[in-house]
Amino acid sequence: MPNEAMMQRPVAPTPAEAEAQMAADADKTDFAPMPKPPEGYDPREELMDRVVAAIKTCYDPEIPVDIWELGLVYRVDMDGERNVEIDMTLTSPMCPVAGELPEQVRQAVKGVEDVNEVKIELVWEPPWHQGMMSEEARLQLDMF
Repeated sequence: MPNEAMMQRPVAPTPAEAEAQMAADADKTDFAPMPKPPEGYDPREELMDRVVAAIKTCYDPEIPVDIWELGLVYRVDMDGERNVEIDMTLTSPMCPVAGELPEQVRQAVKGVEDVNEVKIELVWEPPWHQGMMSEEARLQLDMF
């Protein structure tokens, strides 16, 4: 025959007891307080750095240099809602990836954590020329 203690249902704590227990448990955490960000820290700047890093994963398939270093990205803006707008061009209006490359860039940037919407505008002014490439791109392409 089971003893009387086993047959009793546990009594739920009162709201005050539950709140007191939660407060006590919160004081027992092993987490250190979040450090204050350094002076001048701007979270939008850090997010913009991650957006540029995502853009740098996109390559013109005919040139072994990313589109950022090629100078194909003319403008990257982000609003307060973390929506990103990008103006970019291609090396030529006849570029065989004209339909694919902007979407590749949009998907790469959309994959950045904390970015909401991404709008890509393909522009042709000013026309791209080799002088728009970074020094790094020129070195990679032996164009010195």
